[in-house]
Amino acid sequence: MDLHQIKYFLAVVDHNGINAAATVLDVAQPTISQAIQGLERELGVPLFHRIGRGMVLTSAGHSLVGPARRILRDVVAAEGSLVDAAGRPRGRLDVFAMPALSADPVARLVGAFRREYPKVSIRIGDLRDETAAAALIREGHCEIVVCHLPAMDHAGLEVRQLGVQEYWLVLPPGSAAPSRDPLPLSELPDLPQVIVPRGSSLAVGEIEQAVAAAGRAIIPSVVVEHREARLPFVLAGVGATFLERSMAEAAAARGAVVRALEPRISRAYGLVYDGAALSPAGRAFVDLACP
Repeated sequence: MDLHQIKYFLAVVDHNGINAAATVLDVAQPTISQAIQGLERELGVPLFHRIGRGMVLTSAGHSLVGPARRILRDVVAAEGSLVDAAGRPRGRLDVFAMPALSADPVARLVGAFRREYPKVSIRIGDLRDETAAAALIREGHCEIVVCHLPAMDHAGLEVRQLGVQEYWLVLPPGSAAPSRDPLPLSELPDLPQVIVPRGSSLAVGEIEQAVAAAGRAIIPSVVVEHREARLPFVLAGVGATFLERSMAEAAAARGAVVRALEPRISRAYGLVYDGAALSPAGRAFVDLACP
């Protein structure tokens, strides 16, 4: 068993097939297929059921996922534990973040970090489900998660607040919205909403509660699994939605009708990490983000 086999195995698991894994890793599909077959021969068990063009984990494959993640995480941690002659971190740092938080503050923090520590490469993973933040750290996918707070199931992990994110109402271009800005929640227009599944974001429930408290209701028009798909649906006239302020301001530049809200709907965001397991690069990132 070698690291490439482990890496390819997890890529197939995480991206639901060889084709997608090959695209993400920028390698030929036969390379991944041969690596998986070689791993199965060495272990003496099939790791996937081949169903048409699909790949479904066998029981043995499920059993390997956890140990494989720990192996890969240990390698990354070893790289991240390196320092140069001046004692400055080098290697790689893995961070997962919500898409809206990747735009700000993660991009800004990474820029400052790379200027200070140019020998550390950073991989930013896409956090689709905030409820999985703690599991991503414990299973070795990353050292740090940037998400909304309070983080769920963070026992044994450290949490540091970075700021507060405000949510605004974004409506399709040309919408006849009330002129008041900020707009009282009690005057929300009766437009269907483009929403994400409630469990995918800790903020979704709070938005629904705030709207209900104002005597209004969110009427779903379409439910999208990918949060970043909300804006294209709004611009296409499918319905309205609530977006983080930075994304709402960008939406206004593309013709959407945007209103701040009164009372404000906001949520704190910050870092979640295992302080005892941080690499030198991870510790430097936390120190820079939370001086």
